[in-house]
Amino acid sequence: MSDPREWIAASLLPGIGPVTLARLRQAGISIPCLLTGRTALPPDCRLRPETLAGLHDYQRQGALYDRAGELRDYAQQHQLHLLTFGDAAYPDLLRQIPDPPALLWVDGDPELLSLPQLALVGSRKASREGVRLAYEFAGALSTAGLIPVSGLALGIDAAAHSACVDRQAPTLAVVGTGLDRVYPQRHRALAAAIVDQGGAIVSEYPPGTAPLPGNFPRRNRLISGLSVGTLVVEAALRSGSLITARQALEQGREVFAIPGSIHNPFSRGCHALIREGATLVEQVDQIIEQLGPLLGGLLTVQVSPMSPEPEALVAATGLLAQIPFDSIWLDQLAEQLQLSVAELQSGLMLLELDGYIELRGSRVRRVR
Repeated sequence: MSDPREWIAASLLPGIGPVTLARLRQAGISIPCLLTGRTALPPDCRLRPETLAGLHDYQRQGALYDRAGELRDYAQQHQLHLLTFGDAAYPDLLRQIPDPPALLWVDGDPELLSLPQLALVGSRKASREGVRLAYEFAGALSTAGLIPVSGLALGIDAAAHSACVDRQAPTLAVVGTGLDRVYPQRHRALAAAIVDQGGAIVSEYPPGTAPLPGNFPRRNRLISGLSVGTLVVEAALRSGSLITARQALEQGREVFAIPGSIHNPFSRGCHALIREGATLVEQVDQIIEQLGPLLGGLLTVQVSPMSPEPEALVAATGLLAQIPFDSIWLDQLAEQLQLSVAELQSGLMLLELDGYIELRGSRVRRVR
């Protein structure tokens, strides 16, 4: 493998992104050759002046060279994995999209990225029913042999990840920040639990990258690109999850959508996708039966008993009664209930949806 510093530097170059890097690869110019200047750039490469300046800076072992070295050392110190486009371990499905990232940062098990995955996406402001469906489908898909993938956001994403954590199954979270940051912050415990349970957090952005608005639409193409299909659980007409679904279609992947009430604004995005050709699904078995031939019989329609749903956790622990009106730390509440903070997330999610509690960072308080 070439020096990962070269690939890190390529991801830091101003004015260059996955599309430009893909164009250079098509011209026969690899990242190491680009960075070291071993191959002359073709006249029509159309690199911006600031990009060329960055290349020259790296070749002179200037600031860009030093920063790439610092990030390489950071990855080693924090046991992060770096998967470059030139590595054999780089996920094959992601190679096939038009604009694959040159470099992936992985916290957790990098081998998960090459296993069969299904994306679950939907609204951040999901309904109670949407959260329940995401939780149920993610758990059942995991049992059937698929790795649920989502984006660690509020709502549908959190429900899908929580279902896997609750049943001690792996899940993959693709984020739009550096791996040293968790967005939203309230999902720090969930992110840690994902890694602890054998899952992984993945980003194309280096450590230190803030949650900039433009990062998340770009992140969505990785969620769909890593997956054999995308399931939209609940989405409004302008939901970002529709971007993920349409990117999946452009990438030649399967798209599934769960229908809902015609009166629910968060079902209209799913209905629009179904009209455009997405597969309507009401049960997990319908997804497994459609994907089975594509995956050579790796999946099973036999679903084992699920771990308790969020409603059961709320009822069994008397959760609402344990939450004071003047707020409490999540880890303190978890200790009182003899649960992990990650296990609490599912129940708290439902109580917040029903307006009983307010979550602020790592604290929660009862509001009614």
